[in-house]
Amino acid sequence: MPATRIWLKNPLAIFTANGLDARGGLVLQDGVITEVLAHGQAPAQPCTQVFDAREHVVLPGLINTHHHFYQTLTRAWAPVVNQPLFPWLKTLYPVWARLTPEKLALASKVALAELLLSGCTTAADHHYLFPDGLENAIDVQVESVRELGMRAMLTRGSMSLGEADGGLPPQQTVQQGQVILEDSQRLIHEYHERGDGAQIQIALAPCSPFSVTPEIMEASAELANRLDVRLHTHLAETLDEEDFCLQRFGLRTVDYLDSVGWLGPRTWLAHGIHFNPDEIARLGAAGTGICHCPSSNMRLASGICPTLDLLAAG
Repeated sequence: MPATRIWLKNPLAIFTANGLDARGGLVLQDGVITEVLAHGQAPAQPCTQVFDAREHVVLPGLINTHHHFYQTLTRAWAPVVNQPLFPWLKTLYPVWARLTPEKLALASKVALAELLLSGCTTAADHHYLFPDGLENAIDVQVESVRELGMRAMLTRGSMSLGEADGGLPPQQTVQQGQVILEDSQRLIHEYHERGDGAQIQIALAPCSPFSVTPEIMEASAELANRLDVRLHTHLAETLDEEDFCLQRFGLRTVDYLDSVGWLGPRTWLAHGIHFNPDEIARLGAAGTGICHCPSSNMRLASGICPTLDLLAAG
């Protein structure tokens, strides 16, 4: 028999799709669960390794749907501890612009280790900073993920609307649209894995309405459709963002999302606090996902995601 056939014997309980269940154990082969055993039941085939799990509860790995690994390095920085989102970002952008590949690798490993220790085995990271010297940021993250053995949805973020053009980020942190799209396509072809057992996937993730142009939003949606990958961005996190969209585009956030071709099942959004009932119904009907970030929302005191309303809307 293969040396990798392992019997986790007699755990206190197993969490399955049907809830909590007392079981006789799990049989694993090459990293895949091949049998779920009833109490007292033995594996159908011999196992070369047996792990006595009687003091353990076996549960699926948790999934983190929105993270910024690089921000691990600055999350407790005193000058921004009590600032709202826009001043927080404007203070930190120049600091983040000095990020190096070595610092990003360290930040990614710290973030991944923290997630693993919390029981999380899959994480989506939203990385949108590519200053000079950090053009291969996602490649750096791929190596960190592989080193720690997690699964990751690494999003090729972007910022293309700098201060000079009415955006929030400083010019040294933005990229031209063609550079963004060419690198996005490279990363998908090089790293995106599909099917059972995929460890690394790539999504496209223009950062936010106040840091990218509508053109890069539209082009990212077209590329994601063509190459069959997912789309991710921040939306409706603060009232400042809502005001920005109204002033710059003449649209509320969900209307803006719809106008650039993003309102659909390929998209999942970070935060989603400031939606009205009509917008919640539209998001649900479109199959668009929302990831709730309560610790961030509480830190900024920017509102609370209407989670139950969103769930009820589908």
